[in-house]
Amino acid sequence: MAKWQRRMKQWLINQFDMPEDVMHEFPRITTIGQIHAYIENHRGLVTFSDHEILLKMTGGYVKVTGEKFVLKMMLPEEILVEGHIHSVQFIEK
Repeated sequence: MAKWQRRMKQWLINQFDMPEDVMHEFPRITTIGQIHAYIENHRGLVTFSDHEILLKMTGGYVKVTGEKFVLKMMLPEEILVEGHIHSVQFIEK
């Protein structure tokens, strides 16, 4: 990303008091106990099985491991998974 684009993003964050995850495209992960994971700002589903999910993110991947995963909803940048979640791991490129 060009230097002026980074500066513009930072200026917008400061001027409009915006959350940084919105401007920097960070993943937002919401879990409800160990049974639901709602993940926003993903860039695509890489792998899905009943015990592992790998999602592409800006700058790397998010890996969710567990048991009995069921894909409840998938939109272009959002995903909802049910099952027994053991871990959420960030993998940098």
